[in-house]
Amino acid sequence: MRVERLLSPLPGLLVLAALLLGLEWAVDAGLIRRALMPAPSTIALRLWDLLEAGDVWAPMMQTLRLVFTGFAIGSAIGIAAGLAMGWWPAVFRLLEPLVELIRPIPKSALVPPLMLFLGIGFTMKVTSVALVVTFPVLVNTLQGVRGVDRVMLDAARTHGWPARHTLLHLVLPAALPLVLAGMRISLGLAMVLAVLSEMLAGEGGLGFLILDMQRSFRVRDMYAWLVILAVLGLALNWLFVLAERRALHWQRR
Repeated sequence: MRVERLLSPLPGLLVLAALLLGLEWAVDAGLIRRALMPAPSTIALRLWDLLEAGDVWAPMMQTLRLVFTGFAIGSAIGIAAGLAMGWWPAVFRLLEPLVELIRPIPKSALVPPLMLFLGIGFTMKVTSVALVVTFPVLVNTLQGVRGVDRVMLDAARTHGWPARHTLLHLVLPAALPLVLAGMRISLGLAMVLAVLSEMLAGEGGLGFLILDMQRSFRVRDMYAWLVILAVLGLALNWLFVLAERRALHWQRR
């Protein structure tokens, strides 16, 4: 079992290695213009230079600060609203039209009006990230609350549990798998909106740097920063999966 777990990523890594070797050959053979995409080895050397010079950490932390702040705010709003809408029918009837009106709108389309109202600073960027996070978490929380076993709810009422105690100690834990699934989806969306808002209204961060490198025709640097962004997204997803497994350890018992 342990050997199988260690070998499970191997096919994907082999495909990635084959793709990189194919790109290296295509660039060297002149099939892909270096002005459009340098060879992977050239990008790797530039990436090493950035890491060695320590130029990576400041913009990466700026983007992470934006992602984590917006993710925390959006998750809190989504969980609270989802619990309230799932538990109290009156709240559902009150908020459902507003949720269904805003939810289908691509949140990237809300960045320009947010810039008008909030400027181009940190508040606007956090708001855009929080908006894209809120709705997947809200919908999953709502579905999780509605999916709680009615027998368990009846048992809680029979034992005289107050509504607040039932909500926090029965309903929320029962809905947690769906809540965390929504949060995992939202984490990837938070990265997308953080980078987009930095591109449109940034003075730093990974999104701003990627666009700035493209505008100044520093293609090698642009791809190096893209690799950093990809690795960062992969690491965040991996860490969230680990946290999710710990939070749901009781399900495997």
